[in-house]
Amino acid sequence: MIGISIFLILANFIVSYKGFNDRNFYERYEFSVEKIKLYRQYYRLVTSGFLHVNWMHLIFNMIALYFFAGSVESFFGPLQFLLIYFASLVGGDLLSLFIHRHDSGYSSVGASGAVNGIIFAAIAVFPGMTMFFAIPAWIFGLAYVLYSIYGVRSRRNNVGHESHLAGALIGMLLGVAMFPAALTENYFTILVITIPCIVFIYIILTRPHVLLIDNNFFKTQKRYYSIDQKYNAEKIDKEKEVDRILEKISKKGMKSLTPKERETLENHSKSVR
Repeated sequence: MIGISIFLILANFIVSYKGFNDRNFYERYEFSVEKIKLYRQYYRLVTSGFLHVNWMHLIFNMIALYFFAGSVESFFGPLQFLLIYFASLVGGDLLSLFIHRHDSGYSSVGASGAVNGIIFAAIAVFPGMTMFFAIPAWIFGLAYVLYSIYGVRSRRNNVGHESHLAGALIGMLLGVAMFPAALTENYFTILVITIPCIVFIYIILTRPHVLLIDNNFFKTQKRYYSIDQKYNAEKIDKEKEVDRILEKISKKGMKSLTPKERETLENHSKSVR
């Protein structure tokens, strides 16, 4: 392991530990569509990459970084290593920001985009590279890309697969740009991973309806162009919901309310006291 790699791992542990124990700190630096778009807190594109959801999330990312960072840093040098790391991190978050631009409640944390950038840079510049249990790197890379595409489409969990995919692609392309000989020495691996990534990201950016996704990922979302507009729109929505609940009570009685409707009515009562 080289110095920069160790520093990044330590920084991730220190910042994440602080976030585990201080919710205000966590929310102040997490990736948040609303905070970035409305409040222009662009620093979150970087700071969110040093926070993690829990210890398992943190340790998994740092183990992956530990295994690949040393070889990539020693091959490219510390400055180019940092460029790959942070370009993959920010690039992944920018893609997430674009995809979730109409979902003001979307948030995420984690170094996965940056770590994937380092892993895929290594896959690009080290021909014949094998990974866990001697699996050829190109098979792992292709399987990872396909899994990320499936994750983006299905949204079966809360993982930001799109940022992982973008980070992996950016890391691989930067690795090739810094070491062009990789194109001739390792062209098959690079093409078999890069082409599906580019095609799928192009579809995400230009024709999301083709994916036929039925969830908040690509549902029509309300667009807010200012904080006041968002506040007023949410206030009107809440008032309409309260009116609907009161009308339901007048027709069917209090017993007809669901637990969620009762909670909404109780919160409204507290707000007007």
